[in-house]
Amino acid sequence: MSSPNPIQRLQQLRRLLQSEGRVGVNARLRNRAADWIAPENDFRLPVSRGDLLRAAEIAAGGWELPSPLPLGSEGRLEIAWVCVPQSGGTGGFTNLVRLASALEQSGHRCILYLHDRHGWSIDQHRKTMRSWWPAMKGEIRNAAEGIEDAHAIFASSWETAYPVLASPARGARFYLVQDFEPLFYAAGSNALLAEATYRFGFHGLTLGRWLSQKLQADYGMAADHFDFGCDFEQYSLSASSERTGICLYARPSTPRRAFELAIAALDLFAERHPEIEIHLYGQSVHGLPFPVTNHGLIKPQELNELYNRCVAGLVLSATNISLVPHEMLAAGCIPVVNDAEHNRAVLDNPYVAYAPATPFDLAEALHSLVARGADERSRFATAAAASVQGDSWNDAAATVERVITEVVAGGVSSLPTRSASAVASGPLFA
Repeated sequence: MSSPNPIQRLQQLRRLLQSEGRVGVNARLRNRAADWIAPENDFRLPVSRGDLLRAAEIAAGGWELPSPLPLGSEGRLEIAWVCVPQSGGTGGFTNLVRLASALEQSGHRCILYLHDRHGWSIDQHRKTMRSWWPAMKGEIRNAAEGIEDAHAIFASSWETAYPVLASPARGARFYLVQDFEPLFYAAGSNALLAEATYRFGFHGLTLGRWLSQKLQADYGMAADHFDFGCDFEQYSLSASSERTGICLYARPSTPRRAFELAIAALDLFAERHPEIEIHLYGQSVHGLPFPVTNHGLIKPQELNELYNRCVAGLVLSATNISLVPHEMLAAGCIPVVNDAEHNRAVLDNPYVAYAPATPFDLAEALHSLVARGADERSRFATAAAASVQGDSWNDAAATVERVITEVVAGGVSSLPTRSASAVASGPLFA
C-alpha cells in the first residue's frame, strides 16, 4: 500500500472514531508515538558483554563450576540470592523472600545481591524493597561489587544466571525457577538466551512439579520442586463478608496472564450479568466496554478484603500458574482457571473451576458460580478455604533447605548434575 494522503488519513480517522471511539483512537496514537520514540537498531541485551565473555571462557575451559564451601558441623548455610531489583507487589520475589526468611529463621544466613543494569542507586532499591518486604532481614548488596563465597549461590531469573555463572565466588550453583521464562518472549534472541541457562549445570529448585519435570525431560537439568504455599497470615476467610462481585488480576503488561482473553470473557459475562460488580486489581485499566471498579496495586490486607467480597476470580496463565488461585482459595473466592496441563499439575484442587481457554467457556464458568444461591456460595467459600489449610510456605522452605544441604554435602537429589562436557556441548557455545 502506498503512503496515504491527508484526505485518506482523515477518512481513516473518521472510521476509527466510529468503530473504536476516542479511547481506541487515543490508544492507537500512544502506541504509534512509542514506536516513533523508540530508537532503531537497539541491539542491547539484558546480559552484559562482560558476563558473556566470562561465560565463554568457562565453556572453553571445560565448564568447571566453583565448588561450594565445606559444610560446618553445625550445618549453618551461607546462601546468596542474585536477583534483579524489584518494584512493589512482585509475586515471584515475594516467594523468594518467604523462602529466605524461613531459612533465616532456621539459623541460616542469606544475602541478597541486586543485579542492576540501569544505573539506579542501591540505596533507592533497598528503601523500596524493605518497604514492600519487611520480613527479609538479610543484607542487600550490589552484585556489581562482587559475590562472596557461599555454600549456595542462587540465580533467580535467566538474566541473573549469567552473572552467577560468571562469578568466581565459591558456592554450589542453584537456580530458583518459578516459570518457564523462554515463553515470556516471541521466538528470538531473549528466548534463546533464556533457554540456554537451563544447560549451565545449575541445580534447579522449581515452584511446582510441572517445571521440574520439564527441565529434567527437555534439558537434562538436575531439579527438585517445592510445592506452592499460602500465607495464611495475610489471606483467610471472613465469615461476615457478603460475596457479590467477581475479580480479575489485571496485568496487561504481562502477556502470559492472558489479559485480552480475560477481558473478552468478562465482556460476555457483563452482558449477561450487569448487576454483578467486576473488580480489577494489579494495574488500573480504562476504556473497557463494560463498567469495572479499578483498585490498582493494593497490598495483601486490602486484597484479602477484596477476595472476601467476591464469589469468584478469573485467573489465567499460559505458563506456570501464579500464587493468585491459592490466595483466592484461602479467602473463599473460587478461582476460574484456564484448563491446561501445566495448571492442573500444580493446582489439583476440587474447588478450582477449570474451563477451556475461550471467552465463552470462561464466561460460562463465572456465570455458573454467581448463579448459586447465597447459602451455597457460603458453603463453597468455607470448603474452598479449608482445602488449602495444609499448604504452608514453611514446608516449601524445608524442602529448599534439605535440597541445598544434600547438594552441598555431596548427597544425591532427584537427578545427578550433568557433566561439564555435556553442558559445554549444548547449543549456547556450539
